[in-house]
Amino acid sequence: MPGRPVLALGAAALALGIAAITGLQGGAVPAQVAVETGRYTWRIDDPRFGGLSGIDIAADGLGLAAVSDRGTLVTGRLVRDSRGQIEGVEAVAFHPLRDSAGAPVARAWVDAEGLAIGADGTLYVSFEARHRVWSYDSPGAPARPLPKHPDFDRLQLNSGLEALAIDPAGRLLTLPERSGRLDRPFPVYRYEDGAWTQPFDLPRDGPYLPVGLDVGPDGRLYLLERNFRGLRGFDTRISRFALDGDVPGPREVLVEARAPFQNNFEGIAVWTGPDGAIRVLLLSDDNFAFPLTTEFVEYQLAP
Repeated sequence: MPGRPVLALGAAALALGIAAITGLQGGAVPAQVAVETGRYTWRIDDPRFGGLSGIDIAADGLGLAAVSDRGTLVTGRLVRDSRGQIEGVEAVAFHPLRDSAGAPVARAWVDAEGLAIGADGTLYVSFEARHRVWSYDSPGAPARPLPKHPDFDRLQLNSGLEALAIDPAGRLLTLPERSGRLDRPFPVYRYEDGAWTQPFDLPRDGPYLPVGLDVGPDGRLYLLERNFRGLRGFDTRISRFALDGDVPGPREVLVEARAPFQNNFEGIAVWTGPDGAIRVLLLSDDNFAFPLTTEFVEYQLAP
């Protein structure tokens, strides 16, 4: 399973129709438009299920892995109908995340947030508490801790390495949920040749904070951001950046969905559908708390 403007449409009627169905807001997106294609609420009667924060999806859009912020890796396979919409998850298995000695991670170390799976099947997990990235040869295997960047120990409590991705060169990318100041961009860290560097930043724009990251099959960086609005719930934004060496291109806002009626979306995976169109799959973290649910929502980028 390899790692894997408010929305504007040329025709006003189409924009209004989509907004009425999905709650998306209007704006300019060069060349492509994101259209919601379906939603599915995932329910399992198991105390280990919930709190899913990071997601990775196979190239066929079916194989699934997700990490819980209570120290569990969940694997399964999506069931899709004839239109490609999710209608279930089968072959679900729960795997405890383990430390380097092979024991389940201790309570203070369990807060897994980001997940990326390399072309060789290695799983990489970023943790928001005790800020770090660990790798696993397979589900349930002992952890192999990666070295830390000096900045990691200075990250804010409960606002650490929220997102994780793998670029086309096989390098890990991660960034913290908070940058430290409202006018400070978010630092992006890259792991290669056994060490972390901080090659570029992503701009901070408005109240949104990053919670998910993926590099799409088009080689672009897809960023999932969240804005918590108290009792009204969450705003969700999906942005895209072209990567030219160590210089990200300008932000393209593909989706901006506003509270109320939005779940706490934290996981993002980008893949190519059988029709050649890019699909963006989001997964919500229910925080093990009503009224939030574990929900998939999927978008298609149409030429």
